[in-house]
Amino acid sequence: MLLDTSGSMRGEPIESVTNGLQSLISTLKQDPFALETVCISIITFDKDVEQKLTLTELENLQLPDIIIPESGPTHLGKALELLCKRVDQEVIRTSGDKKGDWMPLLFVMTDGSPSDLQLYRQMIPEVKKRNFANILACAAGSKANEGYLRELTDQVYSLDTMDSSTFKQFFQWISVSVSMGNRSVGASSELMLPPPPPEIRRVV
Repeated sequence: MLLDTSGSMRGEPIESVTNGLQSLISTLKQDPFALETVCISIITFDKDVEQKLTLTELENLQLPDIIIPESGPTHLGKALELLCKRVDQEVIRTSGDKKGDWMPLLFVMTDGSPSDLQLYRQMIPEVKKRNFANILACAAGSKANEGYLRELTDQVYSLDTMDSSTFKQFFQWISVSVSMGNRSVGASSELMLPPPPPEIRRVV
């Protein structure tokens, strides 16, 4: 998960995201199959980019504190750069004598647009080389630039409001998507997603 933590996310938006993440983790922990197979990593991006949670098994996962700066840029390009490094280091690939991890999913949430647009565009083909089962991007709020997210993936979803109820619906939908993501790394077909709830609009 790549989460925008720029200054505009201060207050209710990040509190709603944190509550949504807690709901996601609680829901997945009630699924015996997910408990055996799901690992989650969280990378945050603002003026700094940081992996708040290394790829961690659901059973041992403790949600980290997420701190929002007063203001600053949104370095989504740097976040994709760190993501590629961490995927290469942390995801086990299937080889001739070893079964790899499940095919990874990527979720990106932002309420703005990348400040490092040139790097962002440079990293998009690198991300696509990592063979994610699916890449879902969430444009949160009216100021999120859906067009830039469409360059990364055709699975872009818009949240017109950033209240707790909407984020909860979004993360509950993600939990269903994660539970369906039970394919080995290297599978060629894309994960088919369940339809989103009414609060979430697909950008076409």
